[in-house]
Amino acid sequence: MYGGDEVSAIVIDLGSHTCKAGYAVDDTDNTEKNSASAPDSKNVVKSFESEKTKGKRKLYVGSQALGFRRDHMEVLSPIKDGVVADWDIVDSIWDHAFRECLLIDPKEHPMLVAEPSSNTQQQRERATELMFEKYKVPALFLAKNAVLTAFASGRATALVVDGGGGSTTVAPVHDGYVLQKAVSSSPIGGEFLTECLLKSLESKGLTIKPRYSFKRKEIRRGEFQTVDVDFPNTTESYKLYSQRVIASDIKECVCRAPDTPYDEVAYSNIPMTPYELPDGQTIEIGADRFKIPDILFNPPLAQTIPGMEYFADIAAALRGLPQMVVESINKCDVDIRRELFSTILLAGGTASMQQLKERLEKDLLEESPQTARVKVLASGNATERRFSVWIGGSILASLGSFQQMWFSKSEKKKVVIALSNGKFVLILLSYEVGV
Repeated sequence: MYGGDEVSAIVIDLGSHTCKAGYAVDDTDNTEKNSASAPDSKNVVKSFESEKTKGKRKLYVGSQALGFRRDHMEVLSPIKDGVVADWDIVDSIWDHAFRECLLIDPKEHPMLVAEPSSNTQQQRERATELMFEKYKVPALFLAKNAVLTAFASGRATALVVDGGGGSTTVAPVHDGYVLQKAVSSSPIGGEFLTECLLKSLESKGLTIKPRYSFKRKEIRRGEFQTVDVDFPNTTESYKLYSQRVIASDIKECVCRAPDTPYDEVAYSNIPMTPYELPDGQTIEIGADRFKIPDILFNPPLAQTIPGMEYFADIAAALRGLPQMVVESINKCDVDIRRELFSTILLAGGTASMQQLKERLEKDLLEESPQTARVKVLASGNATERRFSVWIGGSILASLGSFQQMWFSKSEKKKVVIALSNGKFVLILLSYEVGV
């Protein structure tokens, strides 16, 4: 047993879009403050500031570092298809979070690390090795994202629909454990919707200028003129990243899930919504406000957008969000399906989209059995939805009854008894200490 009450634990949630890190606190109000989405928050680190040298390349981590344009700088992500593909970048992100944002020594704090619901054994071992060998943490615990989301809402059993930046995952949780056989995921996440919106605007002749590509000069009092600035050594990935930041803000401001499946004719004459771009240009957005969010419910709709034709082969095999939910529940034991239908939790940044909860509940009522009582739950606070995994980890790590669950480097193995489909199953979590 580790005396976790003596020193505050640190909770880390490495997402495909944002890495959240902060102290586990007992008070709910403080938890919400610690997970605030302000870019300069001490407890939130945007995936990609401080310069790190890894071999021949320099890594800059943090949203502030990405906001500063550099010649030949590529924008990279450590996560591909929901799993970590570059541990050097993860190392730099965690180091930046500890040393420069939280201002702590990792040797003095136990770490609770959130992991994807479908994480592999190799990924878990690599994260454990990095924490113990590189950062010398005194104790560690790995928890599934879906379980932490359920804990954040005060439930031990729920169906968690996590709309992240890189993917959307549906995972059933029963008595605090993820039912792995029923976990399903889709590559359609917030970043994919942003790309669709960007392509759609470009097809209509609307060009989004990155913030670094122009300067605004005041020619008269209250009147500004935009002057283009040329940076020939800017990489294509950085230009695309800068455009997607603006397109993502457009999506969050004007897009909302339609009440019914999107129809091109029905939405052709809807009122336009204005949006002012950083360069002062005002654009009008019409049917795209509803078309882009509806891709979550009808993936083949994405291939109708000019520039997204490559998605046709993939879209045919993908299911909409309601179908994913029903399919996931049907893979679970009959005894718990009724409870899962009545406790569907929405989490993640994409889940904050307007009217998404109402549309999902409406479609599920049509897709689900008549005897099922469908209830989709989501926090009224968009920040809580976006950071529900981190909030759940904060609540869990601060519980007095949890302190005996930490494991240290000296432990060669830890056996956990999990309840799955009404049967007790032994799960062996092993970590061999390198010599």
